[in-house]
Amino acid sequence: MKQLWVIFFLISGLTNAQEAWTEDPIATIPFQQLDLISFDTKDQVFASNTKGDIYLYDSKGSQKNYFSPPRQGKLNQLEANWTVNIFSFSYDLQSYQVLDRFLNPISEGSLMIPEINLAKAATLGNNNIIWIWDESDFSLKRMDFLRKIILDSQPLNLILDTGVLDVKEIREFKNMLFLNVPQTGVFIFDNQGNLIKKLELQGIERLCFWKERLLWVEKDLIWAISIENGEKLPLLESPISEAKGIQIGQENLVLTNEDQITIYRIPEKIKTLN
Repeated sequence: MKQLWVIFFLISGLTNAQEAWTEDPIATIPFQQLDLISFDTKDQVFASNTKGDIYLYDSKGSQKNYFSPPRQGKLNQLEANWTVNIFSFSYDLQSYQVLDRFLNPISEGSLMIPEINLAKAATLGNNNIIWIWDESDFSLKRMDFLRKIILDSQPLNLILDTGVLDVKEIREFKNMLFLNVPQTGVFIFDNQGNLIKKLELQGIERLCFWKERLLWVEKDLIWAISIENGEKLPLLESPISEAKGIQIGQENLVLTNEDQITIYRIPEKIKTLN
């Protein structure tokens, strides 16, 4: 009997966790060939299409600016969450670009240098660092992009106990580096590239950070996983059927599908997560 009560409370807790969405959308933005989304610290939304063009929208969904690079190519990384700069990386072009908040180019560079053979993923780090996943030798490399020199290289095939290293994305968050391998999980490293742990989280395309958790959408539910202990929680029903992704800012979040961006206020269920 005691076991039955335990099962009942577990099921009840899971059911109650999947609360209905109550927030009305702030704005719905039609967007053809939608690819990547990122928030800045003012809840402005930066969105790229599959050609590498970047659009800037304010927190209410009004378009404020547009940038089309001289050399067009699909972006594999778009980061606006840094205080000053916008960072983008293109695998097709093997190059990165740094823009200001108004989408004016500040710096750009090629990653086709002797120490890097095939940059599959890249992300901006602290202290003028770009982290690079070099697929040619399965190494995680740190580059000082001002001096254009490789500071160190960590061969991960000797560290990670996995046969699959198809890295989709890398991101720095709170002095930790997150390496997303959708078939295997999310690996977490310290700021020197030393492995800390692995989160059992497969199948997500893009990392979304909120406090000490990662958020994602799966089967019309918004989920969270604790970075600290790997606990997974179903949070809310998605208000958009078959949503493809989620990103979160300071007060707003966006849900996306193939051709639409929808902006909402962050629901209390998410805002009050520890």
